[in-house]
Amino acid sequence: MIQKLDIAEFLKLADTVPIIDVRTPLEFEHASIPGAFNIPIFSNEERVLVGTCYKQQSREEAILLGFDLTGPKWSTFIKEALKIAPDKKIGVHCWRGGMRSGAMAWSLSLYGFEVYLLEGGYKRFRNWVLDQFKEEYPLLVLGGMTGSGKTNTLIELKKLNQQVIDLEDIAQHQGSAYGSMGKLIQPSQEHFENILASQLVKTDRTKAIWVEDESLSIGKCFIPNPFFKQMRETNLFKIEVPFQKRVDFLVEEYGKLNKEFLIERTLKIGKRLGPLQTKEAIQSIEADQMDVFIKMVLVYYDKTYSNGQEKRSPDKVYSLPCNSTDAIENSRILLNYIQSIEQGTRSKD
Repeated sequence: MIQKLDIAEFLKLADTVPIIDVRTPLEFEHASIPGAFNIPIFSNEERVLVGTCYKQQSREEAILLGFDLTGPKWSTFIKEALKIAPDKKIGVHCWRGGMRSGAMAWSLSLYGFEVYLLEGGYKRFRNWVLDQFKEEYPLLVLGGMTGSGKTNTLIELKKLNQQVIDLEDIAQHQGSAYGSMGKLIQPSQEHFENILASQLVKTDRTKAIWVEDESLSIGKCFIPNPFFKQMRETNLFKIEVPFQKRVDFLVEEYGKLNKEFLIERTLKIGKRLGPLQTKEAIQSIEADQMDVFIKMVLVYYDKTYSNGQEKRSPDKVYSLPCNSTDAIENSRILLNYIQSIEQGTRSKD
């Protein structure tokens, strides 16, 4: 049985039924529907051959070539699908919901699978993704200078049943010049958007959604403009942690990283640090004086953060003094503060 579904029905189904993406490995690696599995009908090279045949000869010749190339593969496709969906219920899509997904759906259905086919394919999914960023979300932004422990505080908020979208986790980057930590590999911009949209659609819009205060870019990933605009216009709750506590936190977090990585990234921001500060920062890294290095770099990052905050409406910025970077304590301070605001608003009503 083959059933065609629109994007809303297909994504709802994807919560319980595995999805296979039959595009090439290259297409899939670039970006995909989060959670999907790849069973490519064509290899990267085969797709080029079929496409060239389509353009230079005809659609019919391209179809014949496609069957010649995939003929011996069909039993393997079915065996792979059985591993992914042993109960024989599966969703299928290709780029535009055309011949590739149609052929796979037909073969799986013939074998006895219950197949759900995405109308419009991955292209339709991408349109849906972009539409999600035009929606309004009840955002609350967690702010604070570099080293305030914002990410850890977000994690604690989530443990306290708060809705959290961790943009840095999605981007696999911690936001600064050192944000890759020498090991994190970022998704493509397209896949970053796919994951973000897939998380947003699962939120309850009657409740607050916490995000961390970010610049437009997180490493090489850019926050979609409509969503970033909402982040800039909503309330910002800034945890204010003493300077030395932030230094200690960053020494613990970055002090174990590879020295060559730290030096290379410091050189990347050399123009903004200034030649003398850059030279001294590198000397501090080489001498294992991580606290000195962190203090020098923080001068730049604190200035950058302050400049970004000036772009916000002052009446939407709330400062919360915190004695440390303790995420459990700071999340409690945040929630208590917001509760007091809400109670004050209700009393006025």
